[in-house]
Amino acid sequence: MKPDRYDFVIVGGGSAGSALANRLSVDPSTTVLLLEAGRSDSKLDPLIHMPAALPFAIGNPLYDWRYESEPEPFMNGRRVFHARGKVLGGSSSINGMIFQRGNPLDFERWAADPGMHEWGYAHCLPYFKRMETCLAGANQWRGGSGPLILERGPATNPLFGAFFEAVQEAGYPLTDDVNGYRQEGFAKFDRNVHRGRRLSAARAYLHPVMNRPNLTVETLAHVTGLRAEGTRVVGVDYLRGGRLRRSAAAAEVILCGGAINSPQLLQLSGIGNAAELAELGIRAVADLPGVGSNLQDHLEVYIQYASKQPVSIGPWLKHRHKPRIGAEWLFLRRGVGASNHFEAGGFLRSNDLVDYPNLMFHFLPIAIRYDGSRPAAEHGYQVHIGPMYSDVRGTVKITSTDPKAHPALRFNYLSTENDRREWIEMIRIARRILGQPAFDAFNAGELSPGPSVETDQEILDWVAKDAETALHPSCTAKMGIDEMSVLDPATMRVHGVQGLRVVDASAMPYVPNGNIYAPVMMVAEKAADLILGNTPLAPATEVPYYRYRDDSPLHPPGDPRNHAAHAEGEPS
Repeated sequence: MKPDRYDFVIVGGGSAGSALANRLSVDPSTTVLLLEAGRSDSKLDPLIHMPAALPFAIGNPLYDWRYESEPEPFMNGRRVFHARGKVLGGSSSINGMIFQRGNPLDFERWAADPGMHEWGYAHCLPYFKRMETCLAGANQWRGGSGPLILERGPATNPLFGAFFEAVQEAGYPLTDDVNGYRQEGFAKFDRNVHRGRRLSAARAYLHPVMNRPNLTVETLAHVTGLRAEGTRVVGVDYLRGGRLRRSAAAAEVILCGGAINSPQLLQLSGIGNAAELAELGIRAVADLPGVGSNLQDHLEVYIQYASKQPVSIGPWLKHRHKPRIGAEWLFLRRGVGASNHFEAGGFLRSNDLVDYPNLMFHFLPIAIRYDGSRPAAEHGYQVHIGPMYSDVRGTVKITSTDPKAHPALRFNYLSTENDRREWIEMIRIARRILGQPAFDAFNAGELSPGPSVETDQEILDWVAKDAETALHPSCTAKMGIDEMSVLDPATMRVHGVQGLRVVDASAMPYVPNGNIYAPVMMVAEKAADLILGNTPLAPATEVPYYRYRDDSPLHPPGDPRNHAAHAEGEPS
């Protein structure tokens, strides 16, 4: 029988929620209820588990919340579509399966904020290692016994070889592991694919412990509000299957809905900017203007080229090949369907003013968009590129008391001078790499943006017209102690509210310089110890590759971790 009251009610069965459900239910005397608004991630569903099928889940209402931004003022007033997973496993069940930790200096940047000193790289590295099994080999940087099994992309297509040669011809280095000692450079990428199947957070963390009697998982359970007594949250209300309203009492409620759903639920429940909530007739439980503020994301474009040689995977997209792809994947777990195809890329700096790489490349041996559409050329290749820690900030704000109404998302892409400058630099760097002699045997001309886009203004106009989100919304309920912070960094509790925590991408103060799935999982792992009162893992003593300005605010001049100690990237 279900208990009348749970020790923990977790709202959201996505990436962070799956990890927390596992870690918090280890003690059999602790009761945990996990509520997921979406459906179950059936092991028979190929749109979830076939890595190459990701374009078919994105935009599908059976798997995706299907958000879109408000008209973006610096992008010709167009709305930008935002996919978010609405299924067990959350966005880890529909994303590109790219595993990037971010740069070590991302977490030094976090730690530089007041109250955040225990979120520096030394404190985060042990949790990155705890959560992973790196099949390329465990070492002082990589884990070898965690639930997330990570394989390295094979990158055997000849286009990858040309790409690695081209970046070196352009003056950029290779690196052994972008998640290890040195991120800066180009390498094969880690991915959340194991034995030809997507390994989502739900598959890695949740399904192995589903039979625990103290863990209850309910899908199709849409939480509509938090129940509070004064400033203490005592439970949640939710719709089951869209009809029956239910309630769950809890000693603690933990929001894991992500950077859009979590601030929405906070605001619906009276936690947010009191003046704005009053306009909607919502009584304030806690006046926290930072809820829904500080929204950050990565915007990206695809620079696409036609290939002279028939070496890309483009022809496999033709309908006549789909039965073979499906059969090879279903029975052998191999072939085109068994790869996410984001097998290699790298990180570099677009200018000398940044402390660490602000540009990430994903290279694909095909010219295609996230929705599966592609240019007329049968064979092609492309890079995904965009600013990694832009100074653009946006908001997530409810406009209605209806919990089923999507909140207003304003990202303000391209709204700052620095952001626009970096975009121009990035496009020129990408073209320089793709124009190197290593690609001469393949380069049949640029498809997008094309040779007609050349001046600074033409580049910005093209980005405004063509760019898409990289699907990394974050930072909307940030940790910290300033007036715009929402969470106590030492406990993940919401300031001024008892019995309520937030653990997901919204907790980050700054978006990392890569895909955010791995940092979200690290935050969940670290938060589990904070919530349970466990002794945190001992800080790491390893010193990764650092090279940044002497006047960087991240470390004072003379700090031994400055670039003078590791100028060439050799381990000490």
